[in-house]
Amino acid sequence: MQQPQQHEETLDGSPRVLVVDDDPTVAEVVAGYLDRAGYVVDRADDGPAALTRADAHWPDLVVLDLMLPGMDGLEVCRRLRGQGPVPVIMLTARGDEDDRILGLEVGADDYVTKPFSPRELVLRVESVLRRSRPAVPGHRLGAAGLAVDPAARRATKNGTELALTLREFDLLSFFLRHPGRAFGREDLMREVWGWDFGDLSTVTVHVRRLRGKVEDDPARPRLIQTVWGVGYRFDPTDPTDPTDPTDPTDPTSAEAAS
Repeated sequence: MQQPQQHEETLDGSPRVLVVDDDPTVAEVVAGYLDRAGYVVDRADDGPAALTRADAHWPDLVVLDLMLPGMDGLEVCRRLRGQGPVPVIMLTARGDEDDRILGLEVGADDYVTKPFSPRELVLRVESVLRRSRPAVPGHRLGAAGLAVDPAARRATKNGTELALTLREFDLLSFFLRHPGRAFGREDLMREVWGWDFGDLSTVTVHVRRLRGKVEDDPARPRLIQTVWGVGYRFDPTDPTDPTDPTDPTDPTSAEAAS
């Protein structure tokens, strides 16, 4: 069994970012902005090179192009996550929702659509890395067999450790801190992602992925319930299964019908 990758500190303690893009102009611009922002930057122009680079120097974060030649960004993301936890920001050349959702489904923590502002990308990198750092020691959270240690960034279900991405961990922690309260997707994007605007399908996908890991039956969720026309509510005490035939992962389907 392959051992998880261990983080290797840079000489000055700066975070290491791996930029993977087959367009040399994009890669150079992104690397330049990240370098000026104080990051140590490694570059790769295809999937195999990215995996080799990551194996030699495990990054703190990966900026990963979706449309790579040969091995695409989705497969690279899967393989990296198989080696160890690492935040991933996916770059996509198209604004197609399917591309964004595919990236989020395989575990990307964020995405940026080309063409993009390099300054915006640097801000996204800072935001994701800030949330990936160990939290200040505080109270552990728990309910309904779920337990979260914010300082260790460790989550378990009935004593078994859960393999959560950065955003899934933050989302579960937020729900555990606010049981019984309903939140809209805009609220969750602001409180969990730290964004005042963005594609709300990001929240929908992460809720669906989190349900797949914490619910006994993700198709009939009991813990993370859909509040039709509003959003979601974490309810560790309500045993009622949703019976609405509408897709339970997308509260806007009810909004559209209302």
